Amino acid sequence: DVQLVESGGGSVQAGGSLSLSCATRGYTRRSGCLAWFRQVPGEEREMVAQIQDDGAKHYDSTAEGRFTISTDNNKNTLYLQMDNLKPDDTAMYFCAAEGYGGSCRVGKDFDFWGQGTQVTVSS
Repeated sequence: DVQLVESGGGSVQAGGSLSLSCATRGYTRRSGCLAWFRQVPGEEREMVAQIQDDGAKHYDSTAEGRFTISTDNNKNTLYLQMDNLKPDDTAMYFCAAEGYGGSCRVGKDFDFWGQGTQVTVSS
């Protein structure tokens, strides 16, 4: 089985920064198809940032230029550096992984999910 555990969430003022981490266990494929999503209660979950097997990165338009997704060398940990945070970044943030080494379409094909870490940005 695969377990993903997020950490690093918290409460910050607008303009501040947070660094999220997603530790993996049992993710033996380590394909590099990994992503961060966020969700506000009552709204649809949306992709924030994604990294492909080849290292290519994709960002939601609201995150481009402010967020940076990365992994460690063995892809055991996924990171999301968030700078210049805004109040509308407030959400539960989830990490996700594709588990079968197949397709890695943007915002799709994710099989494993963490429990989430809350990010709250005050104005």
